[in-house]
Amino acid sequence: MAWLVRDDEVLASLEVAEGRAARVRGLLGRDGIDGAILLRPCRSVHTFRMRFAIDVALLDADLVVLRTQRLAPNRMTAPCRGARAVVEAEAGAFGSWGLRPGDQLEVRE
Repeated sequence: MAWLVRDDEVLASLEVAEGRAARVRGLLGRDGIDGAILLRPCRSVHTFRMRFAIDVALLDADLVVLRTQRLAPNRMTAPCRGARAVVEAEAGAFGSWGLRPGDQLEVRE
């Protein structure tokens, strides 16, 4: 299992979706998620056909948070210059984690 980490603080358990099929599926068909999912490579996401709102962090190639936003079902992120990966979690998770633009994230196995 992988973990999403910031400054040696574990934020959440983490699913890593790096293959095309895993990225396309993402959170579709689920009623929620425990922890978070990392989509890599990825520049934007949508919530069409999703059952719940999500928090989205657009990350650069080094996993630095460029922008965060909350997406209700049936929405799409706006383009973000430099985005190379995305972290998704249930709406409200980023607030409880204190996740902000500029944060350096890390994936630990």
